[in-house]
Amino acid sequence: MVEHKGASNHELVLERMIDAPREKLFRCWTDPELMKEWFCPKPWKVSHAELDVRNGGANLIIMQGPEGQEVPNRGIYLEIVTNEKIVFTDAFTSAWQPSEKPFFTGIITFEDAGNGKTKYTARARHWNAEDCEAHKNMGFHEGWGKAAEQMEALAKTI
Repeated sequence: MVEHKGASNHELVLERMIDAPREKLFRCWTDPELMKEWFCPKPWKVSHAELDVRNGGANLIIMQGPEGQEVPNRGIYLEIVTNEKIVFTDAFTSAWQPSEKPFFTGIITFEDAGNGKTKYTARARHWNAEDCEAHKNMGFHEGWGKAAEQMEALAKTI
């Protein structure tokens, strides 16, 4: 397990060795019904997921808190390489419309580590150091780490 700031003061990185093949992890990221099972650390959950997984495709993921509060997240997929890489950003919403407040670009990579294992790396690149620090203080490593654990458990069942 590796958790650190990236090469710049605008990036957070989470690395895990996951005991599941990358094809299953990619599927967890790209199947809306599977995403609902792992994407948020419990007791939070995904109440709605629309994923148009292609370069330029839009997504809408609504996270719901234990008291019913909803947090919608809209974005665009910038790069999709099947079973290898997913790049997305909240800087744009559907049809390349700029968002009100871009926060970060996510880069998810899946590297075959042999024996059915995957080196999973999640990078969050922020527009500025302040947003990066805010994301860190929101619990990036803890939250994304717990979500990775939930994804691993789910991947073992599909």
